[in-house]
Order: sequence, then C-alpha cells, then structure tokens
Amino acid sequence: MRKATDVFGEWAAKGKDEGMEKNHAIPVKEMIDFILYNREKKFSFLDLGCGNGWVVREIAKNPLCYRAVGIDGSENMISKANSLSNDDIEYILEDINSFNSKEKYDIIHSMEVLYYLDNPKEILKKVLNNWLENNGRLIIGIDHYYENTDSHSWEEKVGTKMLMFNELDWVQMFREVGFQQVESWRANKHKGWEGTLVITGKK
Repeated sequence: MRKATDVFGEWAAKGKDEGMEKNHAIPVKEMIDFILYNREKKFSFLDLGCGNGWVVREIAKNPLCYRAVGIDGSENMISKANSLSNDDIEYILEDINSFNSKEKYDIIHSMEVLYYLDNPKEILKKVLNNWLENNGRLIIGIDHYYENTDSHSWEEKVGTKMLMFNELDWVQMFREVGFQQVESWRANKHKGWEGTLVITGKK
C-alpha cells in the first residue's frame, strides 16, 4: 500500500484534483452553510487535508473570515494551492500526524481525510485540545464508511490504506475525546449513493 499523500500528489500532477473538487462540492457547501448559519462574529479557519485549497479559497471570500489556512502532506497539492490563491491565504506543507499548530482556530474543517490517518482519534484529541479556540467547531466529511457499501472496495482500487468505521464509531470518537453537541447526518444522499457522512462537534 502506498502513502495517501503520494497517491494524491500524483492526482494533483495529473489534474485529477479538479475532479475531487467537483465531486465534493455539494456536501462541502452543505457543511459550510451549516457552520456559517447565523454567524455574526469574525472567525479563523483551518482546513485539514486541504488538497488544492479550493475550500480555503471559498471560505476566504466570506467577509467574516479574517484568517484562512490549509494544511496538506502532498507537495504537489500545496504547490497547486499556492498557484491558485492570493497572498492572504496560507498553506502549510506538513503531515497532519506530526503537525503542531502554533495558533488556534474558530472553525476546523476536513473533507475525506481522517480515515487515511493511522489514528484519527488522536488527531481529534489534538484538534480539541490544541487547535480549536473555546467554543470552536470541528466539522468533517467522510465518504468511506461502513454503511456506504460503494466505498468498501476503494482501498484496493486506490492502493492506499483506509480505515473503516461506521457512523456510530465516528460519533463515539468525537464524544470520547470530549467534543460537545456532537451531530451527524448524510449530505447529498440520493438514489444509489449513501451520501457523505458529516460529523461535527464543539469545544
């Protein structure tokens, strides 16, 4: 099995990252609409596993966003993100497993990333204890989960390790590390597609 960052680095080089953006656009919009609903205070934003930075760029357009940052372990993805963005957006090239943020954020977002990590529960702990501001929110989107049987063959097809959990597993992980007001739902569910599993919680 190859490292996920190597696989997706190749995808970026081949332009396949644009397909990822297109496929994730609908659930991510739903996630963003949820976290920004009725928001009046300015906020900072971190995208874990930002890929080519498309979510960071989208969030940065919001007048309430005063800082937008993306982190990814793929050099090709970060290079592409920088080429597509303005100077007021920061991208960090670093493995999420070893990342130690020097600052805290009001909103942390992650789409299709955590199940590639060796220990997602440890990352959730880091997010809660070290990376989130008080009353901050984490929201993640996952397409590879037990109830979504279409995703069960992805590990073999893509050739990289993917951890498999069900919806309750993810919700319990959030609660066990200490997140409050944990919620989950399926975004963009339709005939033939189980939907993106969204889990969110507050500090």
